Amino acid sequence: MVRSMRILLTGATGLAGSEVLRQALADADVERVTVLSRRPLALTHAKLDVVLHTDFTRYDSVVEKLTGHAACLWCLGTSQTQVTKAEYEVITYDYAVAAATAMAAANPALRFCFLSGRGTDSTEQSRTLFARVKGRTENELLRRVPETYCFRPAFIHPVQPHPGTPLIARMLGPLAPLMKRMSHGWVADTDVLGRAMLKVAKQGAPKHVLENEDILRLGGGLPAQG
Repeated sequence: MVRSMRILLTGATGLAGSEVLRQALADADVERVTVLSRRPLALTHAKLDVVLHTDFTRYDSVVEKLTGHAACLWCLGTSQTQVTKAEYEVITYDYAVAAATAMAAANPALRFCFLSGRGTDSTEQSRTLFARVKGRTENELLRRVPETYCFRPAFIHPVQPHPGTPLIARMLGPLAPLMKRMSHGWVADTDVLGRAMLKVAKQGAPKHVLENEDILRLGGGLPAQG
């Protein structure tokens, strides 16, 4: 396990990323959190370094800020329903691949923790844009950065109110406890997802593609056995 580690984080204002940030700042093993963000964060903290960055396809202007980090937790993303097909491909594939390439060059032993999603198609043949592009992104990240770990949660349930919570998550939120009891494959609370990502950032995992139940196991979200 890496002690006094420094981590990179994107998507820090999003549903998952904000919880990852909260937990990372509270984690005694994390010395520094470097957030790449288009805008300043409302949060300030002694362990937090916010690097304003507008072009997520290029990192030459911030390369000196990337060095000295053990891991990147990539939580930046968008829904395929919110942007055009071309925009979705750029945000999902181009941004992540460019970042991983630059970050791994600056940190050869980097662990890259990529927030993907349930239903991702590793064959890249799905008719669903999300599944196809996420699959292509995972495959390319795994080719470029050996220590890539792809997290595939299904329904991400916020444990704290968040303005960016998707409509479907707000609608299904009251059903989350029932959904969790019925199936391990469908619900991951944001705090469980955050713990799982941080744990893998610290010590890796036995496999590189982590489905919802793997995430629950790593993050301590599985119910106690009766």
